[in-house]
Amino acid sequence: MMTGTILLVEDNLSDIELAQRALKKANILNPLVIAEDGQEALDYLFCTGQYSQRDPAQAPIMVLLDINLPRVSGLEVLAQIRRHEQTKRLLVVILTSSKEEHDVAMGYDLGVNSYIRKPVDFHEFAEAIKQLGLYWFVLNESPHQ
Repeated sequence: MMTGTILLVEDNLSDIELAQRALKKANILNPLVIAEDGQEALDYLFCTGQYSQRDPAQAPIMVLLDINLPRVSGLEVLAQIRRHEQTKRLLVVILTSSKEEHDVAMGYDLGVNSYIRKPVDFHEFAEAIKQLGLYWFVLNESPHQ
């Protein structure tokens, strides 16, 4: 299992709690940082604003990114991640309820690693998180940041 922080970018409290429960159920025990909007996510990633004292060497190992966010959209967050040298290889998984084909296409055009639609049922959601963890943290070979 990869060690390091997971950044969850989600503005819906129910979905935050659901993700926390699903990660725990899947035995993904990495520290979880929650950003409730796109600007907070960018501040965390680039050590600005309220995160200006965060050590940039301690980058998250994964970003779970909703796309329907206040202030800055998830797709814009993804675009900014891919635009910067220090984050361009960061593992980003869009985890959203959007079923818009345009969102899927745009996510991949912007360089997302995976796009997952949030299942409504908790058990299905927990299984999706378990499979996500198995693939990205155990099976997948990633370049070092």
